[in-house]
Amino acid sequence: MRSFLLMLFFGIHLASAGIHSLKYYFTATSEVPNFPEFVAVGMVDDIPIVYYDSNSPQATPKQDWMHRVTRKHPQYWEKETGSFSGAQEAFITNIDTAKQRFNQTGGVHTAQKMFGCEWDDGTGEVKGFNQHRYDGEDFISLDLENKVWVAVVPQALLTKQKWDVNTDGLDSEKQYLQQICIDWLKRYMCYGRGTLDRKISPEVSLLQKDPSSPVVCHATGFYPRQVMMSWLKNGEDLNEDVELGETLPNEDGTFQKSIRLTVSAEELSQHQYSCVVDHMSLQDKTVKTWGENEFMDKQRDPDNISIIIITVAAALLILISVSVLFFIWKRSMSGYGKTNNTDSDKSEWPAQKA
Repeated sequence: MRSFLLMLFFGIHLASAGIHSLKYYFTATSEVPNFPEFVAVGMVDDIPIVYYDSNSPQATPKQDWMHRVTRKHPQYWEKETGSFSGAQEAFITNIDTAKQRFNQTGGVHTAQKMFGCEWDDGTGEVKGFNQHRYDGEDFISLDLENKVWVAVVPQALLTKQKWDVNTDGLDSEKQYLQQICIDWLKRYMCYGRGTLDRKISPEVSLLQKDPSSPVVCHATGFYPRQVMMSWLKNGEDLNEDVELGETLPNEDGTFQKSIRLTVSAEELSQHQYSCVVDHMSLQDKTVKTWGENEFMDKQRDPDNISIIIITVAAALLILISVSVLFFIWKRSMSGYGKTNNTDSDKSEWPAQKA
């Protein structure tokens, strides 16, 4: 299913390259060692722009061009810090409330939220979303069209009841997601145009630790993050014995991704296996074929494998600390057991920037 969705997405990426997004990720944790109780990250087109956590409670820019915001909004960083601080207090309370709902006591728990908007600069289409999770599972999400909350689990029904009756809060939520969020997205795109509009081609390598190990096709250093990777066997698409990795951030703001091929050494010698990488920065797809002399030394060099492992490990650290556990792809805030005022405050949080 994941491969199909990626193929579907990438198949239209050239036509939909004008889709831009502003998203915020909030995560509160309980009893997670060496990790902040609360982390907030704002992202434009999957690039972190602002970061805050409970260990260093100050909103900070993650891109140099974000300093330009203060030219027209001198109090921007103070307001961001105040808003994140308020969200932090609500979220820590949310975990305690959720634990009661799920009849839990101690242990590791997380409350998460992803909210924001998308804008197609070609069609003008606008989308907004507000999604919550608890302990990594869907909890509740906003049906923006009908202005109602959708409880995914029975424990979320009380939250739904509280938030649904807050019609003013729902109206504010819709206004933020469909208007204010889009306005700020456009501003950020203007401030960071040089960075957000760039296109950087991937560097592609084929590597194998030893003859019994999978062959890894590794693409790195590309931007934007959308990329399509696949394996061919004798020129035909290969779906079996293939594992597609996650797209991970590099420290310089570019991305990396790998796709592994697991076949026997005999199969590798009897058939032609090629890795195909497609990215909007490329005029033609990049094709690397296993067994070609020009790649053999690099492919079988253990040092190159070590470099990839170190790079991926570093990317995972960035993913956790900056992108805030990207698997969140959804949620956190507004208080699962809070009153309507908490959710209203949350809706007003981004509005303070307008």
